Amino acid sequence: MNKRYSNVLVILFLCLVLIATVGCAKPEKTPAPGGTSGDEPSSTVVKIGTVGPLTGGAATYGTSVRNGVKIAVDEFNDNEEAPGIVLELISEDSEGDWSKAANAFSKLIDQNKVDVIVGAVLSSETEAGGPIVMSAKIPTISPSSTATGLTLDNPYLFRNCLSDEVQASQLAEYAVKELGLKKFAILYTNNDYGVALKNAFEETASSLAEVLAIEAFMDNDENFKPQLTSIQQKDPEAIFVAGYYTEAAKIAQQAVEQGLEVQFLGADGFYSPVLVEIGSDAVEGAIFTAGFHSGDESPTVQNFVKKYGELFGEEPDMFAAQAYDAARIVIEAIKAKGTTSEQIREGIAETENFPGITGNTSIDEEGDTIKDVLILKVTDGAFERIR
Repeated sequence: MNKRYSNVLVILFLCLVLIATVGCAKPEKTPAPGGTSGDEPSSTVVKIGTVGPLTGGAATYGTSVRNGVKIAVDEFNDNEEAPGIVLELISEDSEGDWSKAANAFSKLIDQNKVDVIVGAVLSSETEAGGPIVMSAKIPTISPSSTATGLTLDNPYLFRNCLSDEVQASQLAEYAVKELGLKKFAILYTNNDYGVALKNAFEETASSLAEVLAIEAFMDNDENFKPQLTSIQQKDPEAIFVAGYYTEAAKIAQQAVEQGLEVQFLGADGFYSPVLVEIGSDAVEGAIFTAGFHSGDESPTVQNFVKKYGELFGEEPDMFAAQAYDAARIVIEAIKAKGTTSEQIREGIAETENFPGITGNTSIDEEGDTIKDVLILKVTDGAFERIR
């Protein structure tokens, strides 16, 4: 064999080796956000959006909701609960405004391409987003929007919190039968949340006792003395404040200043440490409905409370807890059904006896929740469960 022919064979052999090596090499994978490249397989990213007030008067609610969802998302990713699936959280600030909430829903769907939404926070915000998510077929579960009938006729809208009607009716019954109260006044914020609570409380309380006065106020009002003066003239034993924590605290303060001694009652809008921060001694003894109690001694609740405190430096409220459960319901839907929006929707709709930190939760055929109502009391500046 001549030298020239030998060299040709060597070159051909090297080429064959190179081709074989390249052909057998593993294809390069696109890593998920936060992942690494190399031999790790690519992941399916499921985008979870949240809508709620992160600024403005109701910011504590929206911030709590975002925080609760974040804990659930981080747990899922850190524990690799479903190998090959990564959750990505995208939050939009509604500022508590109806039109801005609608824009937030649209942005999450059209620009961020989310697969599912946890939100909104306020009932008016969720009502704004309802038609949008139904048109886009994006499943949405609200952890805190309590307006009566909110989820009706919308197969893409759910909630895991109790309606205003259920909360107010049960509180009125408790106030009469357990607290022995017979004469009530109602002071309500003139929005969907306040009106729904007012109507339900009035109906039940009137059937069991007397409703002597009904007064309205607007969101962000500062002066409630005219309404309180009118109520004081009727001499009620209790005032049901159908509104949020900021106004409720100021109402209680101004009532004390006027010498109006009554039992204050409220709904889940009271559930915020800000109620006590603003109202101080004036809200001591206030009683309200809620969907969560951070003092529950169960390991799952206390694990959440501990984790929340470590991350955010404070105790979680009902909004954080219900948001965590809402996100966990979404996660279970993903694990059971799949990662598409329609599969997630089906999974949420089939939720039954989900063992959440806010209690066992089921979703009925109208997308509404079935769970127990808790009743809390402000005792020594803290929230104590009394039922």
